[in-house]
Amino acid sequence: MTKHKFSPSILRAYDIRGIYNQTLFDADAFFVGKSFASFLHKNGKKKISVACDGRASSPLLKAQLIKALVESGLEVLDVGLGPTPMLYFSVYHLDCDAGIMVTGSHNPKDHNGFKMMLRDRPFFGDDILGLGKLVEAGDFVDGEGSIEDRDIKADYVDRMLSDCVLGQSDSHLLDDIDAMKPKKKMKIAWDAGNGAAGEIMTDLSKRIDADHILLFADIDATFPNHHPDPTVPKNLEDLIKVVLDEGCDLGIAFDGDGDRIGVVDNEGAIIWGDQLMVFYAREILKAKPGATIIADVKASNVLFDEIAKAGGVPLMGKTGHSLIKAKMKETKAVLAGEMSGHIFFADKYYGFDDGIYAAIRIINIVEQSSFSLAHMRKELPQTCATPEIRIECSEERKFQIVEELKENLKKSGVSFNDIDGVRTNTGKGWWLLRASNTQSVLVARCEADSVENLEKLKVDLRKNLEFCAVKIPEELQ
Repeated sequence: MTKHKFSPSILRAYDIRGIYNQTLFDADAFFVGKSFASFLHKNGKKKISVACDGRASSPLLKAQLIKALVESGLEVLDVGLGPTPMLYFSVYHLDCDAGIMVTGSHNPKDHNGFKMMLRDRPFFGDDILGLGKLVEAGDFVDGEGSIEDRDIKADYVDRMLSDCVLGQSDSHLLDDIDAMKPKKKMKIAWDAGNGAAGEIMTDLSKRIDADHILLFADIDATFPNHHPDPTVPKNLEDLIKVVLDEGCDLGIAFDGDGDRIGVVDNEGAIIWGDQLMVFYAREILKAKPGATIIADVKASNVLFDEIAKAGGVPLMGKTGHSLIKAKMKETKAVLAGEMSGHIFFADKYYGFDDGIYAAIRIINIVEQSSFSLAHMRKELPQTCATPEIRIECSEERKFQIVEELKENLKKSGVSFNDIDGVRTNTGKGWWLLRASNTQSVLVARCEADSVENLEKLKVDLRKNLEFCAVKIPEELQ
């Protein structure tokens, strides 16, 4: 049997990802298909959907992937070009056993990769390493499969709209009679960053009863306007300007493959992922008191406190969309989220991360509130915090640094949470350092109850980074 070997660097914790024609090649796409098909056959599964994002290399990789899947005897449904959550949706909508998305997500334009899912559980970690072993062994299944093109964009948009209060005839059946009073039409700004969500964003906005301003909706593999990563403030500058200049109620941005959301309020302030989660949690807990809600280790203490105040059960989990999804199934959580803007709704939805569906849910919250989004933000308990700080670090070194830090803190008698990296808590605040599972970086964050205590935390984190011989980033200087 034909054997192949992947570059070790492309087999990641949650997906397969590399630099096209440097560490990731067309042949890799073929053998991803062969190995995943073998896995499916061994588990009695045979029907799979496939999609790709708008990167220049994506159609080439998808073609090789599909060729392998068909030659392995699978029933393949090609749902075309679109965002990752549309691919996830297709698995349920088309009654498939699994799905593969060809996407480089929010990474640089010369990167690409594959996100895999099973209908009944996430596919990650040892599953992905297992594909590498199947490839090295040449342990493949051959057969005569089939390929069918299925355009589900309209079905996906319909599903989004089914939970949107704007334009729905029964949208105002609310407990508060004052909410029945006519409101002015909402104005919403959208920014797809030339990523894969652009076409869906355009189609969706045409059917939502509001005034819309669309930015960078055309799908362009070169990302000519800004990089599609809404966790980086500079990438939201165009959206913020439009929101302020046009008097919008909110602005919504998506990452390169549409599974993450960024939100800007009516005053142009960024609503970070953990702040956004407070609003989602409060809304869900009105109907489902006592429900479990998960947030990752980068989230503010405010989020965990507010979940508890609203009658929910807060749970801190590891960062990573596959890990979060697995934890949701284990705990039957109704909602989960990350600072990075991955939001997972198991309330009225399927439990996967979908930036477009998250947009519908925040639009509902703003539309039904008598307060602006900025007012809601300002009503949150105020803390002083850094954004996510990314520190460049080699793949080989980043996990070693975290282990060295743990040993040093233990020797110093400092208590910490090691669920995912290191998160210390001083009573006045906390700092976090963890190794990214998707990039060659360390991720840090600090939060305190005052500017003075934030500076103390930053000094403490700097000392620990210096101990591990890590270059101090500008944000911690």
